[in-house]
Amino acid sequence: MAAADAKTAIIARARALGFDAIGFAQASLSPKRAAGLREYLQAGRHGEMRWMAEREKQRADPKALWPEVVSVISLGLSYAPEGDPLENLCRKQVGNISVYARNRDYHDIVKGKLKHLAQAIAALGKGVKVFVDTAPVMEKPLAMQAGLGWQGKHTNLVSRAHGSWLFLGEVFTTLEIAQDAPHADRCGSCRACQDVCPTEAFPAPYKLDARRCISYLTIEYTGPIPEEFRVAMGNRIYGCDDCLAVCPWNKFAKAGREQKLAQREDLTAPLLAELAALDDAAFRQKFSGSPVKRIGRNRFVRNVAIAIGNSGDLLLMPAAEALARDADSVVAEAGAWAMKRLKN
Repeated sequence: MAAADAKTAIIARARALGFDAIGFAQASLSPKRAAGLREYLQAGRHGEMRWMAEREKQRADPKALWPEVVSVISLGLSYAPEGDPLENLCRKQVGNISVYARNRDYHDIVKGKLKHLAQAIAALGKGVKVFVDTAPVMEKPLAMQAGLGWQGKHTNLVSRAHGSWLFLGEVFTTLEIAQDAPHADRCGSCRACQDVCPTEAFPAPYKLDARRCISYLTIEYTGPIPEEFRVAMGNRIYGCDDCLAVCPWNKFAKAGREQKLAQREDLTAPLLAELAALDDAAFRQKFSGSPVKRIGRNRFVRNVAIAIGNSGDLLLMPAAEALARDADSVVAEAGAWAMKRLKN
């Protein structure tokens, strides 16, 4: 099959699998990207995410990850929500879970689709490997090179068609495919994502300090939440969508079509009192198949305790008191903080 025909067939197969965006790039990144990653790591802005530094070389160079790779196929799956993704932030008796985590784990869904696409490429006699964001791949720069969008001032990918709501995945292949034109930056003078951040996690446009980011604090960070960020967390108990949700390009996004990502009713506005009562078994059952499950009950309930403290609702005092007696010291400390804040 001619290279042009192969590209057309790959695009058709990707669309049939439900991908909303697809582009092709060479398997290389500019020295500027590698230097930016090194600066980020040396400044310690990755926090406890030590895995970023441990595989820096593979992250900075696709060929260091797989020497035989020639082309990268970058794919995007929309998870654009219906309605206002921030509407829960003013409802203090409920917890706010990031839009992407209100149903099935996207890693499983995206990887499943990627494997089906890879089978079609392998049938051409070419090598393939598939990656989602757990691998040491700089997904956003590669997606930008492949023309899917540009890396916005919030450091996430922005698409003219899908706004800030794209899950990314890649197929690395030995097949030589004509690359698409890189996408130009369309942020202009807009600062919406910078200005809305509750914890001022952006020291400058296009730069993120994960140590101040609520998504990092609620998902990746294992210890007691630093007190300077607790009030700003509000009722965000898993992730934060603020910088994504305010992007003006979202006005062109249509609600995501993947039904496995459609938000579950019980995760749309879950009651803090009910979440606080979850033991390990109940937590695992409730979040079976969800990305929330991977952080474990203790870290999640720690976040719930902070949200209870921020609720101002004295009816949640019994829940705070119970958490203050928790066997896990980090949870107990957060529960005690919640009690103190409710009393004040």
